[in-house]
Amino acid sequence: MIRRPPRSTLFPYTTLFRSHEYVRHLAGEIAHDWGESSESDTEIRKQLLHLANEIVPYNMEHNAEAEACDLLMEIEHLDILEKYVDENSFPRVCLYLSSCVAYVPDPENTNLQKTAMRIFRKFNRYPEALRLAMMLNDIRMVEEIFLLCKDIAIQKQMAFMLGRQQIFLELGENVDDEDDLLEIMSNSQLNNHFLSLGRELDIMEAKTPDDIYKTHLESNRPSYGPSGSQVDSARHNLASSFVNGFVNAAFGQDKLLMQDGNKWLHKNKEHGMLSATASLGLILLWDVDGGLTQIDKYLYSAEDYIKSGSLLACGIVNCGVRNDCDPALALLSDYVLHTSNIMRIGAIVGLGLAYVGSNKEEVLSLLLPVMADPKSNIEVIGMAALACGLIGVGSCNADVTSTILQTLMEKTPKDLKDTYARFLPLGLGLCYLGKQESVDAIIAALEVIPEPFKSMATTMVDMCAYAGTGNVLKIQHLLHVCSEHHEHSDKEEKKDDKKEDKDKEKINVDLSSQQAVAVLGIALIAMGEDIGADMAFRMFGYLLRYGEPVIRRAVPLALGLISVSNPKINILETLSKFSHDSDPEVAHNAIFAMGVVGAGTNNARLAAMLRQLAQYHAKDPNNLFMVRIAQGLAHLGKGTLTLCPYHSDRQLMNPVAVGGLLAALIAFLDVKNIILGKSHYMLYFLVPAMQPRMLVTFDESLRPLPVPVRVGQAVDVVGQAGKPKTITGFQTHTTPVLLAHGERAELAGDEYIPLTPIIEGFVILRKNPDFDG
Repeated sequence: MIRRPPRSTLFPYTTLFRSHEYVRHLAGEIAHDWGESSESDTEIRKQLLHLANEIVPYNMEHNAEAEACDLLMEIEHLDILEKYVDENSFPRVCLYLSSCVAYVPDPENTNLQKTAMRIFRKFNRYPEALRLAMMLNDIRMVEEIFLLCKDIAIQKQMAFMLGRQQIFLELGENVDDEDDLLEIMSNSQLNNHFLSLGRELDIMEAKTPDDIYKTHLESNRPSYGPSGSQVDSARHNLASSFVNGFVNAAFGQDKLLMQDGNKWLHKNKEHGMLSATASLGLILLWDVDGGLTQIDKYLYSAEDYIKSGSLLACGIVNCGVRNDCDPALALLSDYVLHTSNIMRIGAIVGLGLAYVGSNKEEVLSLLLPVMADPKSNIEVIGMAALACGLIGVGSCNADVTSTILQTLMEKTPKDLKDTYARFLPLGLGLCYLGKQESVDAIIAALEVIPEPFKSMATTMVDMCAYAGTGNVLKIQHLLHVCSEHHEHSDKEEKKDDKKEDKDKEKINVDLSSQQAVAVLGIALIAMGEDIGADMAFRMFGYLLRYGEPVIRRAVPLALGLISVSNPKINILETLSKFSHDSDPEVAHNAIFAMGVVGAGTNNARLAAMLRQLAQYHAKDPNNLFMVRIAQGLAHLGKGTLTLCPYHSDRQLMNPVAVGGLLAALIAFLDVKNIILGKSHYMLYFLVPAMQPRMLVTFDESLRPLPVPVRVGQAVDVVGQAGKPKTITGFQTHTTPVLLAHGERAELAGDEYIPLTPIIEGFVILRKNPDFDG
């Protein structure tokens, strides 16, 4: 126990607190003694708390805010902090608290966020407080902070932040400028702002798939076959449909479908027609008013596949945009229980994408009966569960979870062996995305499902609940699942061992489905912060070398997930190596993951790698199809869009984007039967993750306001004294500008003040009253 000095010597500071070193030493002893004492030692703890109350203000006055926070975290009294922060110290205190969140266990992490949020509210910093409320996924608090702010310009800025996170608040009529705020939150102007960026960058002209493939650069182009231009191959045309959609996404014009769409659509076969028609929705992304009229004519086609594709296109156009008229619901609701399962799929997936994250009751009540309908095949049931999971993402919606659980319990073991059955637990997991221990009751309910499916389902639901949390214990558990090695049972053994063999086989089936999901789970949990992602990368190296074949097939997808739209050289090199693997499924997944890693970056190194791969796989139509998809993703939106689910300086995870990415990656776990089979339309589940990676500045009347900004690599300034530079190696541009992964922007002059400290996406600027022109 530390010896407490006499009361008289505690004041003034000059007598006791001669040096920072002494105070730091004293704080360390207080933390140690607090840990040694129990809750019953009230007198000792009272003394320690008294000392802490004198050390904290001293630290605050002497630029040692981080040490004050550390001491209060150790003695679990962060509430004291609010008394001592002032106008000068609160930004540094809150920055430190926020940066510690990733490194402390639950529930301390939420306690840190709530403390920082209270401090921001104390100083009327509503945008910062709102961001923390969104990190906590507390909609009630989000609404409270939004309505607490009475500055209409700051409210509009917060509405832009909510729109980016795809949170829509129902505001009362007593709110000023209600219509403007609702319009911003609904993202209805997103398409117009994006097109003005395209005009500013002079990239409005439509590109063709051949502009992306650059086949003229290939040294030995084959004169025939799927990659040659001489022979028309349905698979080659399907790949071109996807590439055309990805490259011209949201630009509203292309050279394949807009001029004579029917001619191009009929170059595809059956399900290919569905995906080709749906690519029209990608081209017209976010343009609800103009887009639906262009898709409408295909709804009257005689071909069911084209009609189904146009239904899916209607859903894609509405993705991420709210509209009072609910055009997607009006157009698609009649087809949800259509006699043809092909039509059902277009309508169900379309509704899932159109209302992603909305938790809209009318849509869910339309989709839930599909799962119990006897005419629905397992593919339709899987898609309905996935669509409901995306609509209710992170909402813990009881109707969705009970219906999916009921459906799972009614299915026979034979039904559960079907590849599409995996989307039922995924829909369940998405409802609990990021909800952590709230999912325990669901996992307990899954115990009644027969074994080969049960382990995979519980792993999938559990990993969704801890998505982006960086929870080390969960990662350890998933690694343990991956480390289990089981020999295949040998059919030629004696009859006496037949029963034993059956048990072995059972375990083997269990492992093969569960282990693949566990690999993705490691990436999903670790992707939230850089240290976790780097450690996961090293673990994946071991899994690739020593893991079972099913694990090796999943690792490239997991590598893609920890580095979405961030083409790190070490990850690209690893994926490039496995894109030549002898196991075709490892190669398919590695090639697709290269596309995910470079999505929307126009990365020249990746483009060259993919061109070489196109030559290497020229005679293999499946691998070539994957290369083309990856090329399309690398040039997503002509290099203006991103799939990264993190924004606001990588602090905020968008659950909608994570849900979409996860749906696509789970489909790739059985790439042969789903993506290379008849369900390539599942690539459109990437649409919820598509967002412009731009910075656009407005004045307070929401008119575009071009200003000079410095764009450079972000620098971590947590805990540094003074006002350190937050970016390095910057270049000065005039807005609107594109921001790459890991880049940060700051205003180049003092004429305007941004209404949010993180200059990203849509930012409102206010005239600086102290500026002398």
